[in-house]
Amino acid sequence: MTTVPRSAGPKPAGTKIPATVVTGFLGAGKTTLIRHLIGTAQGRRLALIVNEFGEVGVDGDLLKACGSPDCTEDDIVELANGCLCCTVADDFLPTLQKLLDRPEPPDHIVIETSGLALPKPLVQAFAWPGIKSRTTVDGVITVVDGAAVADGRFADDEAALAAQRAADPTLDHDNPLEELFEDQLACADLVLVNKTDLLDAAALGRVEAELARHLRPGVKTMPVRHGEIAAGILLGLQAAAEDDIAARKSHHDHEDDHDHEDFASFSLSLPEQADPDALLARLAPVIAEHDILRVKGFAAIAGKAMRLVLQGVGSRISHYYDRDWQSGEDRRTRLVVIGRAGLDEAAIRAALAA
Repeated sequence: MTTVPRSAGPKPAGTKIPATVVTGFLGAGKTTLIRHLIGTAQGRRLALIVNEFGEVGVDGDLLKACGSPDCTEDDIVELANGCLCCTVADDFLPTLQKLLDRPEPPDHIVIETSGLALPKPLVQAFAWPGIKSRTTVDGVITVVDGAAVADGRFADDEAALAAQRAADPTLDHDNPLEELFEDQLACADLVLVNKTDLLDAAALGRVEAELARHLRPGVKTMPVRHGEIAAGILLGLQAAAEDDIAARKSHHDHEDDHDHEDFASFSLSLPEQADPDALLARLAPVIAEHDILRVKGFAAIAGKAMRLVLQGVGSRISHYYDRDWQSGEDRRTRLVVIGRAGLDEAAIRAALAA
């Protein structure tokens, strides 16, 4: 990778450090996008704030494994004490302040929200005293799983909904997943339609038309594969989103807080696995039976020196080896499972441990 010299020393007085908020629903490909961004940063010194939903630090660990000189382990901060949009004052702002106070502050801050976070509260935080004069939201990037939208996973059938309402006047059809998805789109300065390798041209056109209904005027969509897009497109939007917050409408604008009672998550640990195919064969029916939204984590495979990364979104499960197990590291399989409230944790644990 060709890089330009790193900048050094404090920023000139009055210079605001840009920050990019990367949001998107569970499994859209945010971490993959950021890994690619790190590899193409062209000398920009990046700092990452990563928010997890679940107990196992999968996303942060994946980013730390990149080994890029433009983003070292010291530049990656994991916040696992809850959803960032719910813990802005307690976790996010103090973390941001520490990054800004470094003797050698970053050139650009990238914030990866959890898949269940609302981006608007984070953007609003940049207007707080002590923050506004030192940093600005360069842009909100919303990553969308194009294949999921094509399947109608986050787009209610309006005709069917009207028929249901006519048949049952007491029907409460509000879909928390749909509202969250729409909020992430409404706050975006750029929408990346990821996983377009799973779509043909007609399906991509339908997805882009569906997304356009929820976007502010002038916001563009871009098709991408595997999160691969040039850093120059993602960084440097100069949106100053904190100054435009009123235009970014949200279903939660009149709520005092935002919770995740509609979702449940847990982590589990399994011993070393004899065969990755056997593990995947156990995972697939469990995901289908329990309507699991997301599975992610690492697996130890007998006879393999490298760690196996597992990423499941709905029925789609991808896996790859990312790095060698480190000396003294516990060779176990650790997964995070995320689903709707009422997830049968005991049954899922039993099925995967069988």
